[in-house]
Amino acid sequence: MVVYVAFGGMLATTWVQIVKAVLLLSSAIILLVWVLALFGFNPVALFQGVESRYGPEFLSPGNYLKNPLDQLSLGLSFALGTAGLPHIMIRFYTVPDAKTARKSIIWLMFLAGAFFMITTITGLAAAYFVGQEEILAADPGGNLALPLLAQFLGGGAGTLGGQLFLAFVAAVAFATILAVVAGLTLATSGAVAHDLYVNVIKRGEVEERTQVRVARISTVVVGVLAITLGLLVQGLNVAVLVILAIAVAASTNFPVIVLSLFWRRFNTSGVIGGVTVGLLSSVGLALLGPGFLGEGAIFSLVNPTVFSMPLGFAGAVLGTLLGGRSLENEARFDEVAFRAQTGAGAEG
Repeated sequence: MVVYVAFGGMLATTWVQIVKAVLLLSSAIILLVWVLALFGFNPVALFQGVESRYGPEFLSPGNYLKNPLDQLSLGLSFALGTAGLPHIMIRFYTVPDAKTARKSIIWLMFLAGAFFMITTITGLAAAYFVGQEEILAADPGGNLALPLLAQFLGGGAGTLGGQLFLAFVAAVAFATILAVVAGLTLATSGAVAHDLYVNVIKRGEVEERTQVRVARISTVVVGVLAITLGLLVQGLNVAVLVILAIAVAASTNFPVIVLSLFWRRFNTSGVIGGVTVGLLSSVGLALLGPGFLGEGAIFSLVNPTVFSMPLGFAGAVLGTLLGGRSLENEARFDEVAFRAQTGAGAEG
């Protein structure tokens, strides 16, 4: 994917994400219908079956996130952190106009919401049909629950149907991972090349060819770092890494987006302050939490958003106040706010 993004850029990344979306939603619907058919299309029967196998405590809250604040923090992350994920935000630059951008985000909300509901059904089905012991034996992080469920539905291990369905779901998972990696790599390399190199180091005076070259070099560097970090977290539940990603987004990008839209005085110093404080607090608290340190955790929450997001807002506000005022920029706020809310003039 490093080579793919370096030479294909936004166009290639967009196409791999289109293919991923079609495959992912198709496989999710197939699994959902297949599982529900085994229970007479009655989701309640699935819950009852899991309860009869593992006991009522299996469906009780607190099995994964013990602290009630963790539940609140996770909800904040998914509700607000998604708005700050960079590989999602850059998709708005791939549509022709503001109207299409609004339409696409509505489709995304419904499709993503439906997919997350499906994962609940398939997760419970994997626990019921495959069993926790077999899932954990295949991978300590529990990341192979879905492929093992597909294998069971196809006829079980060693059968042709089981192997084919297992291969199909594994291929979809692989395509999904590649698409997300491509989006994240593109967003990161673009930020380094355009924001850091062009606007900070070169003060906007750089040829387009040079900017593209810097973006490609950044892609390789980011890819090598990501591969190294990925090798170090083998066996760690992917859910923990997802929680960390959305916690960082909710604590860094989300405060900056909100204040940019609704606070006239917000300035560059505020952006720097919010991103710095939000990033350090979210990553630092997560690394000190049970998701990484287990029973020896210093911080009690798996997801630190409930603490790190207010810190991100505080850093942004403090940075703005310390950075001084720009009356010229503040005078343009009404025009920018009007265009942001209506889309007027965006096509031009």
